[in-house]
Amino acid sequence: MEIHKVGVVGCGLMGSGISQAAAVAGFPTVVRELSQELLDRGLASIARSLAKFVEKGELTAVEKAQALGRLQPTLALEDFADCDLVVEAIVENLDRKKELFAELDRIVKPEAILASNTSSISITELMTATRRPTRFLGLHFFNPVPLMKLAEVVRTVATEPEVVQLGLDFARRLGKTPVLTTDRAGFIVNRLLIPYLVDAVRALQEGVGTIEDIDQGMKLGCNHPMGPFALMDLVGVDTTCYITEILFNEFRESRFAPPPLLKRMVLAGMCGRKSGKGFYDYADPKNPKVNKLLQ
Repeated sequence: MEIHKVGVVGCGLMGSGISQAAAVAGFPTVVRELSQELLDRGLASIARSLAKFVEKGELTAVEKAQALGRLQPTLALEDFADCDLVVEAIVENLDRKKELFAELDRIVKPEAILASNTSSISITELMTATRRPTRFLGLHFFNPVPLMKLAEVVRTVATEPEVVQLGLDFARRLGKTPVLTTDRAGFIVNRLLIPYLVDAVRALQEGVGTIEDIDQGMKLGCNHPMGPFALMDLVGVDTTCYITEILFNEFRESRFAPPPLLKRMVLAGMCGRKSGKGFYDYADPKNPKVNKLLQ
């Protein structure tokens, strides 16, 4: 089997990025959202992103037009019927994802592969909603998808070796460097990243340093592109907190436990860039200031 046509469920931040990457790589790509408004917003985001690549000389205007032409926007899951691979990129909610995969399993052809872009939820648990455990895997991309070069390919105990190889090959065709991992909470990246982020919050709570000084320390001392607090604001404070809870529930180790400050920020709606305020205040997005309420 080869992958010729791709489906992406969700056209938000991650779904639009995956759709863009697939279309640029030459795949006819069906992308679905729950409403026309959300679909239009996602497609507009893709068009803006492609325009930036043209401005930088990394794509031609013709290649941009061809990529947009490969996108088939839809509101109907039935349009995934002839896809060879369908990637789920909806909200990080186990029940919602399982409901979706149960529907997709009834619609797509038997030989099609189903995959989840989840960053933390068990691929095996999602797999149980379908009748195709051997043709199910995780394809975890990173934000922003068109720029980030990594993709985690997650195999379960039931995933066929052929399907794993197709997942690796698909990631490479999108210009990504795939890493293969087993289905354990957090996979590779978040399993290592989350304790680092959690420790940064604990250091702040204990007065080790300010938000700005801790971020500067990691940027200049470890050559990270951004500090832990700026990174949590980019990923989403709520998303970070959600992942910590999943990791803690699986491993029951204190290094994964969400700090109280993280929970309180989520309750207060301080979710980072997307809400306008997190560890930094984004009233002026081009010049964010430290959120003084936290210090």
